Amino acid sequence: MTDLTDCSLKSVPVITDGWMQGARIVRSSHFNERPAGEISLLVIHNISLPPGKFGGGYVERFFAGNLPVAEDPYFETIKDLEVSSHFFITRQGETVQFVSCLKRAWHAGKSSYEGRSACNDFSVGIELEGTDILPYTDMQYRTLGFLTLALMKAYPDITPSRITGHQDIAPGRKTDPGPAFDWQRFKNDLENLRNL
Repeated sequence: MTDLTDCSLKSVPVITDGWMQGARIVRSSHFNERPAGEISLLVIHNISLPPGKFGGGYVERFFAGNLPVAEDPYFETIKDLEVSSHFFITRQGETVQFVSCLKRAWHAGKSSYEGRSACNDFSVGIELEGTDILPYTDMQYRTLGFLTLALMKAYPDITPSRITGHQDIAPGRKTDPGPAFDWQRFKNDLENLRNL
């Protein structure tokens, strides 16, 4: 479990008008309006570009729509995709935000949660820099816990029971955040933070 003994509620970021205070902002044009304005689900993903490699700023450039296709052969296979997420947490625990939470980011794709399709309509997406099989870092768990708590404060319809993985809303199509993500650790950390 992440050591949260030195943490306080002062560490919880503030979300105002859909933007997180302190996040590095890399604006994406890959978003549109939420049809009903509802924000009631948190979806956790993973991504690394090229697959299995970390750093380099490629995820940020991909979500912003300016991936340098010539720099890796894999990029040719994804060059026409228009995707984004609200947040990205690097291996070092830095938070990058691409889209306001008040807007619909394009992270979930064809998806369904509790019988409702089109999860992008009502969810916030957080991408962790990682893969299905490599352990996530302590700093990522710490940042994820604080960001999740901030989202729950800003959007009370997001509750612990309404946090899920991409693999759960798009089974058979997606596998992230994968078996490397320790759900119990994350839930314990979140509970500890809520009790501070």
